[in-house]
Amino acid sequence: MKSIILVAISLLMVATNANAQSVESVLAAAPARARTGAAVIKWNDDYTYETLKEGTNRIVCYDRSGERDRQPFAVQCTSVANLDRVAQNRRFRAETASAEEERAMVAAAEANGTRVAPEYGSAWISMNGADQQGAGTHTTFAVPGATTESTGLPENGRGGGAWIMGAGTSEAHIMIPG
Repeated sequence: MKSIILVAISLLMVATNANAQSVESVLAAAPARARTGAAVIKWNDDYTYETLKEGTNRIVCYDRSGERDRQPFAVQCTSVANLDRVAQNRRFRAETASAEEERAMVAAAEANGTRVAPEYGSAWISMNGADQQGAGTHTTFAVPGATTESTGLPENGRGGGAWIMGAGTSEAHIMIPG
C-alpha cells in the first residue's frame, strides 16, 4: 500500500513539474515587466479555456503549437479582452483546411458583421520557431477600423518604420518592424 501511495505522489510531482515548465515556456512571449502577473490559459477543443495560472494584470498567454501550420514552439500573449476574438480565430483555423479558406472565413465574418473586434491598442505578441531558444518574436498593436488617414501610418513597410495592415477593418493592426 505504501509503495502505491509513493508512486502516486511521485507521478503527481512529475505532472506538476511538467505543467510548471509549460507555463514558463508559454510566458516567454509576455513582456518582461508583465510576465509575473500574466495569466496562462490552455484552450479546449470547444474554444473555451482552462486557467493554468491566474493573472494579476490584463495579459493572458497561451500555447498555439497544436494549430494547423504552426511551428513546434508557438505561443502568444494578448489582452484578456481579446479572448473572444482568439476563440473565433481558433475556430476559423480548425474549421478550414488551408490558410486561403481561413482568410475567406474571416472575410465573410467581417462582411456580415460577426467578426469579433480586438481591443483597440492591445498588443499581440507571438513567439514562433522550431524551439523556444530559436523562436522569433512578432509584435503588433490592434487598431480596429484605423486607416492611414486616422493614424498617419503608411499601409506598407517599405519606409522601414511601423505601418498599418488591414486598414479600415477589424483586422487593422500596426506592424512593428523586427
